[in-house]
Amino acid sequence: MSLGLYLHIPYCFSKCRYCDFYSHPGERGVPDAYVDALLRELHRFAPNAPLRPDTVYFGGGTPSLLTPAQTERLIRAAEPVPGAEITLEANPETVTEESLRGFRAAGVNRISFGVQSARDTQLRTLGRPHSAKQARAAFAAARRAGFENISGDIMLALPHYTQAEFDETLELIEKGGATHISAYLLKIEPDSAFGKHPPEGLPTSDEAADFYLYAVEQLEHHGYLQYEISNFAKPGYEGRHNLIYWDCGDYLGLGPAAHSCMGGKRFCYAPDTAAFLQDAAAPIMDGNCGAEDYLILQLRLRKGLDLAAYKAIYGKQFSTAQLAFVQNCVRAGYATFDGSTLALTPAGLIVQNSILAQLL
Repeated sequence: MSLGLYLHIPYCFSKCRYCDFYSHPGERGVPDAYVDALLRELHRFAPNAPLRPDTVYFGGGTPSLLTPAQTERLIRAAEPVPGAEITLEANPETVTEESLRGFRAAGVNRISFGVQSARDTQLRTLGRPHSAKQARAAFAAARRAGFENISGDIMLALPHYTQAEFDETLELIEKGGATHISAYLLKIEPDSAFGKHPPEGLPTSDEAADFYLYAVEQLEHHGYLQYEISNFAKPGYEGRHNLIYWDCGDYLGLGPAAHSCMGGKRFCYAPDTAAFLQDAAAPIMDGNCGAEDYLILQLRLRKGLDLAAYKAIYGKQFSTAQLAFVQNCVRAGYATFDGSTLALTPAGLIVQNSILAQLL
């Protein structure tokens, strides 16, 4: 069974207007004390031997505010297995060729750039601190630094959005050498700046769905095959860390607001960096990961839910009513079902929540 290690880096330059992740804006680096606290927790979970994860993921916040030396300390302490996927999320304006070479030497072998849009006016609307020019430079620097596994994020259905804006953003990321693309619809979160003051020009839900279907079509046309609701990859470059989540594998998340699931038990840290630094924030138990979670997560994947595995792992099988509903979904073009595997189509993924509500 694979094990994924997630390290939350809650520091960032500024808060993007759509973001409701736990983070500290106004920072220009990561304190060594925070790295020490992560190392303390790593030792707490693996006191007698290294953790040996199959994947390591530095998420944020802005993990590229770490120094390469700090990153190396954390990777060395975790002792990932040979060939492990080690991902660092990066904002384009925070990296240089020198820092990227340092991250590569530290053991990072996959870099993920938050691009979102190729239009500077849109980036300013979103509160992104980088420009399209900086995004292009970051991709070029990553390739020169030796990265072959590069991901880029695209946000869809932004204010006053057009297919042309998507095309420009895809061109920037593809020309940058990306082997993986995450493309997701803008969601207005209540606790974000956009939640408090929604921007003008947002597409309707039907228009957003059309942008999503257009993105799926264009990405596949350019060789990025959809393997999950928001993720597309050149063959062999699927994100191994996130696949652990979607396959209900074991993952350990360290840092304030980080979530874990080990042996079917969920737990998380309180969103409180001060308490985490002071070792005053023990993980909080957060229930179990069971059959419902498995069904929900497997139906995020284009490969879908294997009913034999569902029965073998959880002892569950679809009722006559559920099977009848599945056939309705197939007739409506929302799913494919061959009697053993249920998979949602791109049109089905848009209305996934409604389908899950019926199945559950």
